[in-house]
Amino acid sequence: MKRIILPLLIAGSVSLSAIAADNDTIVNFSVNPPMHCVNCENKIKTNLRFEKGIKRIDTSIKSATVTVKFDKTKTSVDKLIPAFKKIGYRATPINKQNTK
Repeated sequence: MKRIILPLLIAGSVSLSAIAADNDTIVNFSVNPPMHCVNCENKIKTNLRFEKGIKRIDTSIKSATVTVKFDKTKTSVDKLIPAFKKIGYRATPINKQNTK
């Protein structure tokens, strides 16, 4: 019996993770005022992580961009822009891509 249940559980979890990955979207934002230090990066990362659906936040001081990976069933670009505004940044989407 154990030999049957374990493969079924593994197959089920693999198919669920594949479904979740289809909902992932990555968007690059240009931020203004530009980030100029690690504290700016930390401010953005610390506050945005509380938005629903956020999976990953990467920042670049050099290019003044923030890359956000999120679940499109839980949030959207239109919801993320006000989240930036709450912490004093104007965010403009540069590009968007769905991941698979």
